[in-house]
Amino acid sequence: MEATVLFIFLAVYLGMILGDLPFLQIDRTGIALLGAIALVGSGAVSPEAAARSVHLPTILLLFSFMVLSAQMRLGGFYTWVTQAVAALPTSPATLLAYLIAVVALLSAVFSNDIVCLAMAPVLADACVRRQLNPVPYLLALACAANVGSAATLIGNPQNMLIGESLKLSFAGYSRVAALPVLLGLAATWGIIVWTHRGQWALARGSTADAQFERRDEDEARFDLWQTVKGLGVALALLLVFLFTDWPREVAALTGAGLLLLSRRLHSNKMLGLVDWELLVLFIGLFVVNHALQHTGLAARGLAALAAAGLPLDSPGPMLLITLAGSNLVSNVPAVMLLLPAATQEWSGPLLALTSTLAGNLLIVGSIANIIVVDAAARRGIRIDWRLHVRVGVPVTLATLSIAAACLAWSLR
Repeated sequence: MEATVLFIFLAVYLGMILGDLPFLQIDRTGIALLGAIALVGSGAVSPEAAARSVHLPTILLLFSFMVLSAQMRLGGFYTWVTQAVAALPTSPATLLAYLIAVVALLSAVFSNDIVCLAMAPVLADACVRRQLNPVPYLLALACAANVGSAATLIGNPQNMLIGESLKLSFAGYSRVAALPVLLGLAATWGIIVWTHRGQWALARGSTADAQFERRDEDEARFDLWQTVKGLGVALALLLVFLFTDWPREVAALTGAGLLLLSRRLHSNKMLGLVDWELLVLFIGLFVVNHALQHTGLAARGLAALAAAGLPLDSPGPMLLITLAGSNLVSNVPAVMLLLPAATQEWSGPLLALTSTLAGNLLIVGSIANIIVVDAAARRGIRIDWRLHVRVGVPVTLATLSIAAACLAWSLR
């Protein structure tokens, strides 16, 4: 049975690396689900054990913030904010700074993927409307969303998982992450300004300019009441997380329930914007990783790494392996693999910061990157891996160096 579990585990994580499986029409979510089904079907994991392996607090917290973000999208908040920032009468470099600051703040509360999904098409259109080259601004959107989301335990799915699994203090983590995130955002601005100096204007006759037309149908109309309602729930949850010991998932689920009580926004619209595939991906990976840990193979693997000079109870090896794993299999699967080794006081913050900041390295390193690149392509704006690497690699190296230095200073 151990061999069966290992085979299924390796097949699932090969799928996480490739994004699909040869000869099959299946993505990462389907692969994770199929792996869980194979484990239950083969008898390697009982249905009851599979259900117990799912970390329900993480699933509930993730679902609740998806509902909150759906409220903000349907209320037109993201569209309004993006248009307001893009319309500021200032220089291109200063406009970039405002954009980075706003995106980072929103991503720390409403999740980076959702922010990118809502803002990318509006930002692309706004840049073309102002005859600005949209590429640096779209790259800034993706990078700032990733860096900003590292500031809290609700900024992205992997941070939610780390915070819930390791029972990290919300305020305590934010105190640790605040300085590296702020310095990382400043570094992001400087790198993008430097790499795009002299390239701020939209080239005449460019594909984006030729294909531009006003796309009001893509832009949710601003609804003050729905926006205030969503912001009120978000603020209340932040206060609960910071100043009470009420379980975060229970508080968030209560907030989501309040938002679903609406006379204007139908619940099917709200729930239609929930990323059910991501929730299924989490559930499948919980089952697959639980099966591997139950065999003892994971513990033996950690021992082998320590014998090879990479003990994960040391910050350096943990940072390097998290960086590599986040870009190899994506950050959520990598975090799930490494969580059993997060036994030190510094492990949670390091794992959260590294797995999030590592997402800027390559386009495939973060769902936020992929969302922005796809939105740009639909607008006739091409951002290939070369364009992204020019910004993504230096931003990743700079932000990870800053985070490592800040963590080392705090541990001395």
